[in-house]
Amino acid sequence: MWRLKIAEGGNDPHIYSTNNFLGRQIWEFDPDAGTLEERAEVEEARQNFWRNRNEVKPSSDLLWKFQFLREKKFKQRIPQVKIEDGEEISYEKATSALRRSVHLFSALQASDGHWCAENSGPMFYFPPLVFSLYITGHLNAIFSAEHKKEILRYIYCHQNEDGGWGLHIEGHSTMFCTVLNYICMRMLGEGRDGGKDKACERARKWILDHGSAIAISSWGKTWLAILGVYEWAGCNPMPPEFWFLPSTSPIHPGNLLGYCRLTYLPMAYLYGKRFVGPITPLILQIREEIYKEPYEKLNWGRVRHLCAKEDNYYPHTSIQILFWDAIYTFGEPLLTRWPFNKLREKALKITMDHIHYEDESSRYITIGCVEKPLDMLVCWVEDANGDYFRRHLARIKDYVWLGEDGIKMQSFGSQVWDTSLALQVLIASNLSDETGPALKEGHSFIKNSQVTENPPGDFRRMFRHISKGSWTFSDKDHGWQVSDCTAESMKCCLLFSTMPPEIVGEKMEPQKLFDSVNILLSLQSKNGGVSAWEPAGSGLWLEWLNPVEFLEDLVVEHEYVECTSSTIQALVLFKKLYPGHRTKEIQNSIINGVKFIEELQKPDGSWYGNWGICFIYGTWFALGGLAAAGKTYSNCLAVRKGVDFLLGSQRDDGGWGESYLSCPKKEYVPLEGNHSNLVQTAMAMMGLIHGGQADRDPAPLHRAAKLLINSQTELGDFPQQEIGGVFMRNCMLHYSAYRSIFPIWALAEYRRHVASPTKNI
Repeated sequence: MWRLKIAEGGNDPHIYSTNNFLGRQIWEFDPDAGTLEERAEVEEARQNFWRNRNEVKPSSDLLWKFQFLREKKFKQRIPQVKIEDGEEISYEKATSALRRSVHLFSALQASDGHWCAENSGPMFYFPPLVFSLYITGHLNAIFSAEHKKEILRYIYCHQNEDGGWGLHIEGHSTMFCTVLNYICMRMLGEGRDGGKDKACERARKWILDHGSAIAISSWGKTWLAILGVYEWAGCNPMPPEFWFLPSTSPIHPGNLLGYCRLTYLPMAYLYGKRFVGPITPLILQIREEIYKEPYEKLNWGRVRHLCAKEDNYYPHTSIQILFWDAIYTFGEPLLTRWPFNKLREKALKITMDHIHYEDESSRYITIGCVEKPLDMLVCWVEDANGDYFRRHLARIKDYVWLGEDGIKMQSFGSQVWDTSLALQVLIASNLSDETGPALKEGHSFIKNSQVTENPPGDFRRMFRHISKGSWTFSDKDHGWQVSDCTAESMKCCLLFSTMPPEIVGEKMEPQKLFDSVNILLSLQSKNGGVSAWEPAGSGLWLEWLNPVEFLEDLVVEHEYVECTSSTIQALVLFKKLYPGHRTKEIQNSIINGVKFIEELQKPDGSWYGNWGICFIYGTWFALGGLAAAGKTYSNCLAVRKGVDFLLGSQRDDGGWGESYLSCPKKEYVPLEGNHSNLVQTAMAMMGLIHGGQADRDPAPLHRAAKLLINSQTELGDFPQQEIGGVFMRNCMLHYSAYRSIFPIWALAEYRRHVASPTKNI
């Protein structure tokens, strides 16, 4: 039986940590663990997911919850609350519903103080990890038969009815993810027509019916070339010589967004070496299976720009095609011949130095799951028996997550982000006499997860920004600063500093808060907006060269309404508690941030959300930032328009529901059908509370609260519904903790701000 282990490093000499592995969460299989009853509970959850997989595609993330609740002997002792038609929601009933959820949620806290959760959903995450391990010969050593069984389970659970796989678990089938998952199944031991319900046969039919693997998008072309089931001649150039350009050059990689830069860094190394993995009998079979024509007769040069329409969300621009064609036709033939090939050797050395730097500064977690298998493979290519590669192997467990739908790959974990929100939920509930231990442990986790140093060495030469005083998305070892994670964690620490230390522990040292202020101010642009990871400033025209057909706004850093709002809220609270520190700078930052949010508002009153779905998410954040800065319904047009947008999109059942299609279409798209999404309902409720709706007409809030209370399960949580997160406009991400965090938070704010109704519902 599988067990989740918390804050453990194990005995591997190749793994190390900056804070004793705080926040680390790894799954291990113990064949002797679990009673018959416990195993039956897990198996029933798996079967339930399979039966309902086409109705609710994200998992409820049940397996670790079963484990934690058993270990803590949790029993829900507060009676379930139901609000009847025509019944008022009394303060007592609101409190009972809130307490039920808060007690359960507190019991789900990990031993080191954080809240565990799945953070996954894209269907291109796991296959490259399998590919790297297959190439290096470590697949069977790292993944046991039980691992392979659960990896395959996930692939089967999320195969679309047409036989393909979407970019994410709710998406339409794409060539990219269908080819990757087909090859992954084959490498995990399935035959060409094998798999559950003939998964391989159905997938191969989809591939061939939609143009074959020659139409795979650019990242897919790169991975297929690495595997040896495609030729490098069919890929657009990724010359490592770009790293030789002056850093002032607009197309130097150092000017790109960190995720873009650090994805193409190892790709450029492998492209520069034209690396191809071992051509095994399986590789030869796959060559025959995924193309309509014989492999040796394919004209690779003619398919460089070919991309299946299902993948082609962001088509290559004409200027980009001309750019790549020029390098392909004139640059590459020159750079691969003497004496210019000497330049390539030096370029490869530079890229390798940058890869090692990023690996070391992230404790071999790397910046994320797309980069992890690439960096690991590059280290193996450099030295198959070296410590660099061994350190990568030791950190694979950090990415492996298990749910009732199988094993998937985490983006890189959302421990800090989820915990910073969870703690604000508990604080808002105002039940500290019942949640004191959870608050204290969570406070300790947040304090000890702060990044206390800048990246090592001459980090600016390595194109890194300061990180001292920040928080990451996942844990301290990851090392990459994120503005909204920093702001939300800082808010937690500031709120805790106003509470009795005997309940929540000692407050954070002021200097560490000053460090946090410093990094937030450093990430604000002249337009008032706050970027996510690094200062924005590179030319937006570089997005015209975006090589990734299925993502948008990937090439350079941008400012975001969510990051700006979180920063405003943190700085307003900090200014109240520390009025003498950088007063003028902070006041100007708040003013400029408010201006940015107001200018970003859409004509319908909404704000586009970049990290959640979508306009409801963005509007909740925007209204929260404006309210923190003193903007109200009466003195701010943007607040009035935002409130009107939310009121106008409320559904007949009292809730809200927005489709993930809002994100790629960039216009509000309601959910199909009549049901509401509880997470989005909670966000809309809190947005309305920020906009002062409780004082004008609380009826919409009462209707929404009734829906939340009546949707609460017997255990005290809320049912899993549609996927909730997004990145780069077009790829959705499952935040499994959101189904608990936001409904509880909304009930807490409702109980705190909305008077008991005087009218029937």
